Amino acid sequence: MSHRERKTPRFIRAVRVVRLGLHFLWGAATVACVYPFIRDSRRLWLKQRWSRQLLDILAVRLDAQLAGATPGSLFVANHVSWLDIYALNAARPMAFVSKAEVRDWPLVGWLSANTDTVFLRRGSRGHARLVNGEIGALLGADKDVAVFPEGTTTDGTHLLNFHGALLQPAVECDRPLQPVALSYHDREGRRSLAPAYAGETTMRECLSAILACPALTVRLRPTPALRARETSRRELAQAARGAIAFSLGLPLASSPPETRPGPQAARPSDDDPTDSPNPAPAGSA
Repeated sequence: MSHRERKTPRFIRAVRVVRLGLHFLWGAATVACVYPFIRDSRRLWLKQRWSRQLLDILAVRLDAQLAGATPGSLFVANHVSWLDIYALNAARPMAFVSKAEVRDWPLVGWLSANTDTVFLRRGSRGHARLVNGEIGALLGADKDVAVFPEGTTTDGTHLLNFHGALLQPAVECDRPLQPVALSYHDREGRRSLAPAYAGETTMRECLSAILACPALTVRLRPTPALRARETSRRELAQAARGAIAFSLGLPLASSPPETRPGPQAARPSDDDPTDSPNPAPAGSA
């Protein structure tokens, strides 16, 4: 956010926080009382609507163009914020991969477990194969799945290496790989660092920065889908990274020396599974 841009008044910020808390409670009630009795298509619609409402509460406008993607695609995106998941779900409801520890988080873990989250136990290749099986089953049922192959968040000014471990299901199931370039902008159209949940930034600091912005826009720009058949996951990862970097106008060089890993973990190797630090959203009304 530019230093010339006026911050949101404190009263408005407080109102947004209250609304956000109530929105999560509403999501929990919907998942508990409505989800067990409705079809999967209805659940996806509720997840999308709930995610859009969350963005509205935070004054984040969605600018997305994902409607034309093939059902059952494996979406890969650069990772900037905990908001990324909600932005993608607001544009097109999908399943996500999350670290296994999220399952034990109060409320959020329960919501994640009941809204198409695939939990990954990091450091275990055996478990990664099981997770890839779950992803493949979802793709085979024409359900979209999203992964963040950087394995951690950045501030959005550069891309880390893309790791291909969780791209294997697209290869085995011959499903399209859909790169998505994700970026945040202030109301003047300039790139905003406010939503970045990277380095030593805490969730509280990140949320405070978002609340201080009078308005933000999250842009989701798909690049041409990649065919996974007869392509290695490493080649797919490199191709997806190149496409996203070009769309965002970012260099393909490695992250700058002063950039520290995000709060979730050190970067994995190409053969290790990657995941998001953020829980999957509540798919609620």
